[in-house]
Amino acid sequence: MHQYEYDTKQRARRLRATGASLFDISNILGNEIPKSTLSGWFKGMILPTEAIERTKTRNLKKLAIARIAAKRAKASDRQKYLSDFSQANAHLSILKNNKDIAKIILSILFLAEGSKISGCIVFGNSDRNIIKLFLHLLRMCYKLNETKMRCTVQCRADQKIIDLEKYWSTVTRIPLNLFCKPQFDRRSIGKPTMKKGYMGVCRITYYSAHIFHDLMQVIETIYKGL
Repeated sequence: MHQYEYDTKQRARRLRATGASLFDISNILGNEIPKSTLSGWFKGMILPTEAIERTKTRNLKKLAIARIAAKRAKASDRQKYLSDFSQANAHLSILKNNKDIAKIILSILFLAEGSKISGCIVFGNSDRNIIKLFLHLLRMCYKLNETKMRCTVQCRADQKIIDLEKYWSTVTRIPLNLFCKPQFDRRSIGKPTMKKGYMGVCRITYYSAHIFHDLMQVIETIYKGL
């Protein structure tokens, strides 16, 4: 073994004794020494407790950094995954402005969440976006008399009705003077509301036998051929 090789090996072993990693040792020595070679040099070495702790701390930090990088990569991949869906379906937003398509969507919403009471349209939901979509489509498909619109808030006993009515009035664009008496769930008395951000159920009522029968006919037309 050459003297240079021997000195290099001894220096490497001294560095290893301080807890230096194989990667760090290779960089410090300025040589492209394979990890397998370094591992052979360090075989049988007993490292001091401090060196072991330093190595353990360094490995934990590297592991934490690797986990953060993996999490970011996963989030980036998911963002791209969802973005592809968004781009593929972007054109559908324009289609809802077609009155015929809008009426089909409105009819399906009414079929799923509406009350089939002849002479009026009754629709309720706790999701503000569903309520907004229903009213948008209803106003788009039919010429409404807004004074015939009514809104009722259904909520839990511990909720502040004034705040709820203001919230739903903003969402629906229905003035507060057209709100009916709120309905409280008696089963919730003495039980605090646990769901964060829950604003109760908004029930829309519009008095029109014409619109009711028209929507029911659209539903029957959709059923045909199934």
